[in-house]
Amino acid sequence: MDKEAMASQGWEEVEHTADWSIRVWGEDLRSLFENAARGMVSLIEGKAAPEQSTTEHTFELEAPDLEVLLVDWLTELLTLIEDEGIIFSHIRVAQVDDLKLVAQASGQPGGAFSKHIKAVTFHNLAVRRTSTGYETVIVFDV
Repeated sequence: MDKEAMASQGWEEVEHTADWSIRVWGEDLRSLFENAARGMVSLIEGKAAPEQSTTEHTFELEAPDLEVLLVDWLTELLTLIEDEGIIFSHIRVAQVDDLKLVAQASGQPGGAFSKHIKAVTFHNLAVRRTSTGYETVIVFDV
């Protein structure tokens, strides 16, 4: 996916010396968290196993602050990606408020990945309010 296409989706890859990094934005926290998940999933370049049926997951998370909530959310997805090989084709964040997140994601297990992410990091992570919504930069350990 080219940089222009990524930017229209609420995220873009940014250069980082050793790891991967994306800048994410959204008009509200719900769209910011959704765009962050889609950006992370896109980075790993997975291919679904067509013979597998779709599996659905519901997430309900709480955290002491937005940064922890964001890392916890992405880590939950990453765990399913790495442990079950799920290629997420649909991600919907229904709610992010009062430091709680409710979301659904669906995809096919048994996928193959050309890239892997070891962890979502807190390196310089700050969810910032802007004049158009929210934005952040997320660094992934690879």
